[in-house]
Amino acid sequence: MAKAVFNNTTIAEYDDIILLEGKHYFPPDSVKMEYLVPSETRSACGWKGVAVYYDVVVGGKVSRDSAWAHPDPSTAATAIKDHIAFGGKVKIIP
Repeated sequence: MAKAVFNNTTIAEYDDIILLEGKHYFPPDSVKMEYLVPSETRSACGWKGVAVYYDVVVGGKVSRDSAWAHPDPSTAATAIKDHIAFGGKVKIIP
């Protein structure tokens, strides 16, 4: 079971995540959205499409733009639609 952990708190946990380009994508229903705050940041990937970002906030600590999703991915990346990946100070425990 893979977990995303920040500030000693599990933010996401799931048995069957999608591993893509070295990042673990968690299904939306496995993520505790109360720890994610929408960010203004956006980025574009040539084959996945536009990513929207979230700050991860737990116990007063913030990891900026450390979660992202592709709400409207390209046809080639439909498997990760709405899945959330983590980076920054969020630790992934495979």
